[in-house]
Amino acid sequence: MTKQAEGVAGRPARGRGRRPADEVRADVFRVVGEILLGEGIADLTFERVARLSGVSKTTLYKWWPSKGALALDGYFHAVEQTLAFEDTGDIRADLLSQLRAFARVMTATPAGRVVTELIGQSQTDEDLAVAFRSLYSGERRRLAGERLRRAQEQGQIREDVDVQVLVDQLWGAVYHRLLIPDEPVTDAFVTALVSNLIDGITPSNATPPSG
Repeated sequence: MTKQAEGVAGRPARGRGRRPADEVRADVFRVVGEILLGEGIADLTFERVARLSGVSKTTLYKWWPSKGALALDGYFHAVEQTLAFEDTGDIRADLLSQLRAFARVMTATPAGRVVTELIGQSQTDEDLAVAFRSLYSGERRRLAGERLRRAQEQGQIREDVDVQVLVDQLWGAVYHRLLIPDEPVTDAFVTALVSNLIDGITPSNATPPSG
């Protein structure tokens, strides 16, 4: 079988035809996600996605104006379930679980490299920058904020705390280590992030400064 006739993971590409839009998008997301998480963004092209998904390039360009926007949408759907935010009623446990899953995806799969490349490309690709905010970073921030606000309502986080700042403190620290890799993203690092946030950094018997 030639490369043109092959699909991702050896599956034959589907023929073109009139299919429901949701089904078409699902095929595109599947193909894009498998390419990104298996090979990275360098091998992602509209031509290859069209061939493997059975979706015309015209349709792809109509829905995604650039390769970056296509990659971002496919990536989000590929990791959506893995990065889902649990609600067990214990905010410390849920933060640890979600951050560990996030760190694992970012460091143990090509996804980490894909995200850093997309962040870099978004600096010069306005379509990608808009898509990144609306499809990925904005959605991840919304989900985290909702979970943290529920913890506030349950008395696990002070009422006066800005939960969006907590999002920046936790996930922003991980992104910092991914983008500026002076230090690794380890489980000990993730645990320390959550512990420092929940427990605070000042001794319980510390004397407040005078003045």
